[in-house]
Amino acid sequence: MEKTLDMKDLKAIKIELTRFMMAYKFALDEMTTKINILKDEFNYIHDYNPIEHVKTRLKSPESIFRKVQRKGLDFNLDTMKENIKDIAGIRITCSFISDIYEISSMIANQKDIRILEYKDYIKNPKPNGYQSLHMIVEIPIFMSDREELTCVEIQIRTIAMDFWASLEHKIYYKYNKAVPQKMLDELKTTAEMATMLDNKMENLHKEIKKMKLADEAEDMRLPIGIGNNKLKLLETFMEEKLGIK
Repeated sequence: MEKTLDMKDLKAIKIELTRFMMAYKFALDEMTTKINILKDEFNYIHDYNPIEHVKTRLKSPESIFRKVQRKGLDFNLDTMKENIKDIAGIRITCSFISDIYEISSMIANQKDIRILEYKDYIKNPKPNGYQSLHMIVEIPIFMSDREELTCVEIQIRTIAMDFWASLEHKIYYKYNKAVPQKMLDELKTTAEMATMLDNKMENLHKEIKKMKLADEAEDMRLPIGIGNNKLKLLETFMEEKLGIK
């Protein structure tokens, strides 16, 4: 004989589902704070911000349930948590390829973050030309009565990679995934063009960094009171970056 749910049971289910979704929202908030700190550190210390955009996404319960159904999983929260790792997602768009690896390394080195999965689709692009760095990380979220270890999917890519991926997604959506082979070939070609652009911009970035380092080395050799020496650089930094005069 099937057990019928009373109001008390329904309320308990609602609370658990709310807690389940809140943990992923808090994980996104936590990761966003960490990324913003990295951005500020780059601005203050290096006078350069490698992060162009940050976008967060939290799957809806309906989307989660559809994925559970596609995977043939049981409809319970423990199963969902164990098998669906992209409920919370963050996409970081960078200026250059080297920025991607620097940011991913900084994230991985955070003491309270554990890397569960690392997929480099930049060095090993997907057959259709897709490129991005994917990480599944696990971070602790402290609730009022428990600690939740929560997964967040992080995608890090350049502007060119993001532009290509966005248009590719729109084309697949328009054709309901049945894209003609000619267009698939064109998409692969445009992905290769985006890679060429990224590589050229990366080379320019490296050359500019060399010039900047050479200029800074020259300034450091100047005696106190002449040109942009160490004291002047420190004064400018304190005034412009930290607001200290």
